[in-house]
Amino acid sequence: MELKPVNACHDCPIRHSAVCAECDADELKVLERIKSYKTVPAGAHLAEAGREMEFLSSIISGCATMSRTLEDGRRQTVGLLLPSNFIGRPGRASSPYDVEAISEVTLCRFERKAFEDLVRSTPHIATRLMTMALDELDSAREWAVVLGRMSAREKVLSFLVRLARRNAAQMGQDAPEDALTLHLPLSREELADYLGLTIETTSRQFTALRKDGLIELPSNRDVHIPDFDRLAIEAGEDEDGGLIA
Repeated sequence: MELKPVNACHDCPIRHSAVCAECDADELKVLERIKSYKTVPAGAHLAEAGREMEFLSSIISGCATMSRTLEDGRRQTVGLLLPSNFIGRPGRASSPYDVEAISEVTLCRFERKAFEDLVRSTPHIATRLMTMALDELDSAREWAVVLGRMSAREKVLSFLVRLARRNAAQMGQDAPEDALTLHLPLSREELADYLGLTIETTSRQFTALRKDGLIELPSNRDVHIPDFDRLAIEAGEDEDGGLIA
């Protein structure tokens, strides 16, 4: 889907899921005065570990990864950032992770010090940031279970389920549609890195899921799910999004 040009907060496609989601009209006017938009190409660094961040940002469109590079040069992807995700933390001058755009990314940026002042004076923003941070913590804990305990098949399934639910929330839906098509934000190689699998294993799992009728693959980056509930059950998740005990 092509993103329409964003000229004001009321035009923004992430208005009801971003850090400004709970702001009233007067608070939005303040945000309007301190925000700016920037579009960067795939491969650009949005933040570098240990480097001071001049801006804090919300992703409007596109996808980025958070990663940590070890001393021996190995890199571990620790997070996937999608529209409405927030980059940076008020009160922290630098990022602990590298944040890299893996597609063209459009950002809504706030000068860091001005935003930190706004957080202190605007309870709605502070509350929303706390809610987003707690949601991120819950997601990280669930993903630790996926990476540490699930099979390769379950990892791929869980990724698809989470992406579908994230897309549904982005569109204001309570749950994904029964049949839907996902555009994967990651290449097979990037997804394999994110799931802690080899690219060969990841590709085999997609092929197996297609043969089992759980997904269809109209293209290398598109996945059609004919029956979402069946996919979620196969992933070991309940209808509320939690892992089945």
